[in-house]
Amino acid sequence: MSKKKSAGTVEGFLTSLEHPHKPAIREIREILLSVPGVTEGIKWNAPSFCTTEWFATFHLRAKAGVQVILHLGAKVRAGNGVTVDDPDELLTWLGKDRASVVFADSADVATKRETFATLIRRWIEHV
Repeated sequence: MSKKKSAGTVEGFLTSLEHPHKPAIREIREILLSVPGVTEGIKWNAPSFCTTEWFATFHLRAKAGVQVILHLGAKVRAGNGVTVDDPDELLTWLGKDRASVVFADSADVATKRETFATLIRRWIEHV
């Protein structure tokens, strides 16, 4: 695994970021970092989050809102993928080991806060 960069690096990145949904990005970051064992760094030119492996990365060029890509690390893994309980249907599956969650804006982040945090705890069980 690549060496994680400090939170200050992510904060610096976000300070200089020009994005119409910057408040929502900061709120999503806060949710991700509230999950025990989650740290952050810059990976793939965006704020990314990890436990033992990188598992979530902001997609900052999404055409609408803010998109978070959930994955199982930097390397492709053999196997049948992952199954995550998602009763609120936040996930849009992009492949057998990748999914995305989209937030329209800060109000949408507030609405999905608890379900997203629960979903992240479920996702990292597979990382």
